[in-house]
Amino acid sequence: MFLTLMGTVVIAGIVGYGAEKTGFTRNGILQSIIICIGGAFLFYFLRLMFGIGFGSPGMNAIISSIGALIIVPFHWRR
Repeated sequence: MFLTLMGTVVIAGIVGYGAEKTGFTRNGILQSIIICIGGAFLFYFLRLMFGIGFGSPGMNAIISSIGALIIVPFHWRR
């Protein structure tokens, strides 16, 4: 379980960095990584508590990170 958590954090960080470098977002590198890690943590714990998921833990981390990158900046943008 601990290795899955660490893998989730690493994958979320890579997704955040990649999204910023490719121009998918314009939040800043650190902000995008923090948003991705937060979304991945949330989904990781939802999977632990309720069994909700998309299959493998890696796929869960990727999809939840991208979802967090889409939802969070648009929610706070005016």
